[in-house]
Amino acid sequence: MEQYEPDRPSPAQVAAMRRSFRSGRAALTRRSLLRASAGGALAVGGVGALSGCGIPAAGNTQGGVSAEDHSKTEKSVNFSNWTEYMDVDDSGRSHPTLDAFTRRTGVKVKYTEDINDNSEFFGKVKPQLAAGQDTGRDIIVLTDWLAARLIRLGWVQKLDPANLPHAFTNLSAQFRNPDWDPGRAYSYPWQGISTVLAYNKKALDGVEVRTLSDLLDNPKLKGRVGLLTEMRDTVGMALLDMDKDPAKFSADDYDAAIARLQKAVDRSQIRRFTGNDYTADLTKGDLAACLAWAGDVVQLKADNPDIEFVIPDSGYMTSSDNMLIPNKARHKTNAERLIDYYFEPQPAAELAAYINFVCPVDGVKDHLAKIDADAANNPLILPDKAMQAKSRAFRSLSSKEETEFEEKFAKLTGA
Repeated sequence: MEQYEPDRPSPAQVAAMRRSFRSGRAALTRRSLLRASAGGALAVGGVGALSGCGIPAAGNTQGGVSAEDHSKTEKSVNFSNWTEYMDVDDSGRSHPTLDAFTRRTGVKVKYTEDINDNSEFFGKVKPQLAAGQDTGRDIIVLTDWLAARLIRLGWVQKLDPANLPHAFTNLSAQFRNPDWDPGRAYSYPWQGISTVLAYNKKALDGVEVRTLSDLLDNPKLKGRVGLLTEMRDTVGMALLDMDKDPAKFSADDYDAAIARLQKAVDRSQIRRFTGNDYTADLTKGDLAACLAWAGDVVQLKADNPDIEFVIPDSGYMTSSDNMLIPNKARHKTNAERLIDYYFEPQPAAELAAYINFVCPVDGVKDHLAKIDADAANNPLILPDKAMQAKSRAFRSLSSKEETEFEEKFAKLTGA
């Protein structure tokens, strides 16, 4: 089990966090493109919150530490999630799928949108987790790399399969066995996040884009290519383009991918490294082609017929945001019931229709088609088997690798 060390993060890790706040997935709310009126201010102080706070090391912490489960007597569950990551009714005040869960089970959900960034949220909850205390949350939603770390630290509880029949049965194959949680013993995905190639047909003016090499090497695209500030997405796509598996690569493979990207930077092929803000540049044509997140592309295509995407034959990167139950949660059984509920096809379809991320639930298509036929036929929301087969995940990193790799990526991007 990994020992918790409350030391300050390395300069490269701080740079990565700042990139995430400034322009990465944390920079805009999850549904800002679809719900322009729904703003969301980021919490401040996220980087500082990661510094040491006199918290003792947790090397002796054991996984699966539970409080007495009060689920039978306290019909409630506390659910912390990212902003704009849940279906909302026309009034903007109710969440239909959560309301349906409460009507069916009698369990009231206290739903809180208090996750704006993985690192900032970790800084918020680590004092309680390190001290073996209740965080006040029964479900938290974290991206792969941080979910992996909390599992290694022993700060989340092992799930009871008896309470998760739909989740076990309906979980899509591409999400079943991440290397950081084989068999999903501690987590289940909330939604998937895919990285693809997007382009503006008008801006390309006849140039063909099928691979990342097309973006990096074609002189006709010089200064009109965008890459992402998220290291795992950009380097992962470069590894795939070089016929390397992001799930199994070596340090030498990583260095080769960085060198490959550096050549494009040195030739001014890359306009800039961006987060969600690539969407405006791509729509205007300032970017002819770029790496993009599928959830953004769904809406961009709906608003602009010139926007298209391509899945390279070499594959594409997929990560996930994951539901976990922290140690000492008071309502573990209720939390498991809610997790399982979102793996039933109907509520999963209702959620997918609203947020348009990659649905991790099999058997959803017919239900989604009754709500939104276009969404049901969109491979960026419901990947078919051929597209799933091209999905790849970035392998888990040790603390040492995390620091070294982020330093090299920060140098590449000029962060």
